[in-house]
Parts: sequence; structure tokens; C-alpha cells
Amino acid sequence: MSHTVCLIPGDGIGPEVAEAACRVLDSSGAQINWVELPAGAGALEAHGDVLPDSTVEAIEVHRVALKGPITTPIGKGFRSVNVQLRKRLNLYAAVRPVRSMPGVKTRYENVELVVIRENTEGLYSGLENEITKGVVQSLKIATRAACERIARFAFNYARERERHRVTVFHKANIMKMSDGLFLECARAVHEKEAPDIAYDEMIIDNGCMHIVRDPSEFDILLLENLYGDVVSDLCAGLVGGLGVVPGANIGDGCAVFEAVHGSAPDIAGKGVANPLALIMSGVMMLNHLGETAAAARVKNAYDRVLEEGRPEEITRDIGGKGSTQAFADALIARMQSA
Repeated sequence: MSHTVCLIPGDGIGPEVAEAACRVLDSSGAQINWVELPAGAGALEAHGDVLPDSTVEAIEVHRVALKGPITTPIGKGFRSVNVQLRKRLNLYAAVRPVRSMPGVKTRYENVELVVIRENTEGLYSGLENEITKGVVQSLKIATRAACERIARFAFNYARERERHRVTVFHKANIMKMSDGLFLECARAVHEKEAPDIAYDEMIIDNGCMHIVRDPSEFDILLLENLYGDVVSDLCAGLVGGLGVVPGANIGDGCAVFEAVHGSAPDIAGKGVANPLALIMSGVMMLNHLGETAAAARVKNAYDRVLEEGRPEEITRDIGGKGSTQAFADALIARMQSA
């Protein structure tokens, strides 16, 4: 069975890692027809918009996309393309699996957790205004519908993947209404729909302390938007950084799989960027498409390459001296020899 997948190469190193990822996924045995689409700074120059309507419409039609990193200006400039995509396509669940990778040495071993983040509300609603000169306010939005929806997604995810516990991180001791609603909905969904799955709660500052003390305490973390953004990066640091973790944004109609690291313009065009995060996101995409055998082939290949740790095959951010394409070549060679 062939699949049509939208490809957004992105900015900076995006086109390089996207090319490498596509080569690897094309060698997995899955039949993929790529439809390349513009988004980001390059799209602004060529199309007058960082997220052209044609890009969104194509994803709505084909229902799945793989996206490279896209630049987001800090403090000024255009609004985050990532946020726009999530809102326009109603991609309400961000999923970030975090696991220790063979051959990638960190202070922690045997990390195996998943961060699930509500993706459409909270402070990332972007409702800001200047009340008077020198005074700015930002509104945090929480709705019962969205809180229940993400809680239901988390418990369903746990059941489908035979995971055993969902932990909510919150600040309901201070934000009693917004975070309080998030907790109320998580408790209700657990009680009514998933009593077989263990459930607990932690105030987020205490939870972060527990993560860095012993991440093995946790299985699935469920968080509202801003907290999920911060904690997912924190968890990535446990296993080697954003270059070795995948990401997905999932809704009822569409799914966008993405590298969650930045566009790294300082190394763009040098052929040294690590494509692993986008390749891992591609594995999530293959599983989403039902191509589980192809997904397993790619996963086994990068596990082997990382474990063997040949310097000429792995990129410098994980201790090697290889190029972007050399890493992709190594994965393809392992799949062909398996």
C-alpha cells in the first residue's frame, strides 16, 4: 500500500535533514509518495506568507505530514508556524517519546517515558495586549472540552501501548481555576473511562525535581501547553538532547510529525546536522500509517548504528565526525544487511 505524505523541509538545516530522512524512510520498505510544501522563512520570501493556505489545505487532504525545523523569531517578527499549524489543523495532542539511546552516554540510564502535551490552549493561545504603557498582560485559556480531550487521548495512548500510569503535572495550587479545570477533567476521565490505568498528580516544580532525581519514576506525563513545552525539552536533556528525540502533533483528522529541535542556521549547508530526530519522527509516522514492519526496520538500524558508534557514521553532536548523509547511508546499509 502506498501513502501520500506531505513534506515540509523547513528552514536552516531543515532541507538537509529532510532529504536524509526521506532517503532512509524510502529504504524501509514503505511506499511513500512525497508532496513537498512550503512553510517558514523561505515561504515568506517566495509566497508572501510563512504558512500558505495551500500548505494547510494539502495536509488536510492527505492527513499526514513530516516537518523539518522552522525558524521562529524571538520577541518580534512572524508568529510561530508550529503554533499556527497546530491551531489551524486542530492538532491538539503533542506526543514526545523520550528513551535512552544506545551509544549516547548521559547521566541517566534506562529512561523510558512519554510526554503528552495539550497543544491548542493555555498561555500559548497568544492573547496578549498592552493595558497601559509598560504593562502587558497575557491570557491563559482553558476549556473543559480541550482538557477532557487531551486527558482522554493520554489514557487511550496508555492503553493502546500497554503503558501503566499517567501523571499530571500542574500548578493548581496557584492557578486554581485554569489548572484546576485541567485536573478536574483528568480525574473525571480516569474515573469514568480508564480506572484500570494508574493515575497520580504532582505540582510541576516538585515534579521537575523528581524527574532529574530519578526519571524512572514516570511513565506518561500529561501537561497543559506551556508546561509540556518546557518539560518535554527537560526530558530530552536526560537522554542526550533534542537531536535524539522525535515528536508528533496529532488531531482527529490530521497528524504532523516533526523534529523538535531548532533550525540551527549557523551550521546550515555544512552537511553536519544530525537527521536522527526527524528520522525518529518518521518512525512514529510509519507506525501511525500502519507500516509497523518498516518502522521497526528503521528503528533497529539507528539503534545498531548508535550502539556501534563508528565515528565516520555518526555526527559530531553525538561524538562522531560523520556527515548528515553518511549517517543516512549507514542506516540504509544496516537495513539492507538485516
